[in-house]
Amino acid sequence: MQEKRVHAYSGSYLSPGNPYGNEPLQDLRAKTLAKHIALFLLTVATVTERGVAFTGRFETADSLWSVVLDGLLFALLLLAFLATHEFGHYFAAVRHKVRTSLPYFIPLPFTFIGTFGAVIRIKEPVSDSRKLFDIGIAGPIAGFVVSLTVLLIGFATLPGPEFIMNFPGHEDVKAYVAEHNAWPDEPLPDAQGELLVLGNTLLYSFLASFFENAPPMWEMYHYPFLFAGWLGLFFTALNLMPVGQLDGGHIMYCLIGYRKHRIFARVFFITLVTLGGVGAVPVLHMLLESYDNHFATLSWSLWGLVAFMMLRRGLRGDWRWVIPAWIAAFSGAFSLVYGVVGFDPTAGFFIWFVWSVFLLFLVGIEHPPVFVDVPLTRTRRILGWTAIVVFILCISPSPVYVIF
Repeated sequence: MQEKRVHAYSGSYLSPGNPYGNEPLQDLRAKTLAKHIALFLLTVATVTERGVAFTGRFETADSLWSVVLDGLLFALLLLAFLATHEFGHYFAAVRHKVRTSLPYFIPLPFTFIGTFGAVIRIKEPVSDSRKLFDIGIAGPIAGFVVSLTVLLIGFATLPGPEFIMNFPGHEDVKAYVAEHNAWPDEPLPDAQGELLVLGNTLLYSFLASFFENAPPMWEMYHYPFLFAGWLGLFFTALNLMPVGQLDGGHIMYCLIGYRKHRIFARVFFITLVTLGGVGAVPVLHMLLESYDNHFATLSWSLWGLVAFMMLRRGLRGDWRWVIPAWIAAFSGAFSLVYGVVGFDPTAGFFIWFVWSVFLLFLVGIEHPPVFVDVPLTRTRRILGWTAIVVFILCISPSPVYVIF
């Protein structure tokens, strides 16, 4: 197909005098491999520790080793998704002869799941949109297949509700299951301690509807296949957000072009900031309650200032966008808090404030233009729009929250 030259990318391109010289496309030296393997093994250890906390069957375990094996199973399932996702990017880059690193796994001990995921580093600008599309979509598609497979295995091998007897605590749920041999429809009001709830998604809800013994979302994290599968699908959705240099940003950019994507990404970011306000204002009020009044005037004022600064930066100081966006984000958050969600600091929306900050400072909102725009083939366009559907099916507005 005919190639059309568009905006010049701000990065430098390979040339006889560039710093890459004759450097090989992939660095596979023993020292480099040892570094990546060490990071992977550390991540296995940190995720296993978290897996033990979530899936360890302490009540019926024969030994500590059997509990560790529960955690290790969860770790291997989750890391199978992460590795497949990143190697999808890696092999697509290799196919297009783009310099790239092996996946870096990122251990984060004693955090929610023990890892910040994995990344590869593309070491040179990707010169045309077709290469960009192929590299961008390979990871999410590969990871989605693995996560969906893990989830389906989990549903196909579901034990009965009595499985909850393997775990300490949950005494009220255990009593209900012992009496009714079924899960309660809602979290029980006399639940002891805190309940970790994972947000339902369209895909997970659809699959769970076919299985009578599917656990409720506040007990699902005890099931290693279900938990790892849900996390894989949710992380796939996060990566498929169509903004900046996320995988979804690459895909949407290649589907609709630079100008349309610029508008689309800005609107999407405004929506994220709005959802971030739904989570941030109740948290601010909880922290500032002794200084705030009943109407949370101080908290809303602080949020309005933070939202304005975020939007001004994200929208590049374009006042034609900043002022309407701030009005929409503030009024939207206010309407959702008092009309839909409620004034609840544990409702699970605070993650979108954190994610908005992450996008703003580390990923970017608008996608930089590529050097050459190459029209996508029909197959690629179908795959691209399929990836957007996957995003919709796997995202949750309140992905993780706690019931006290």
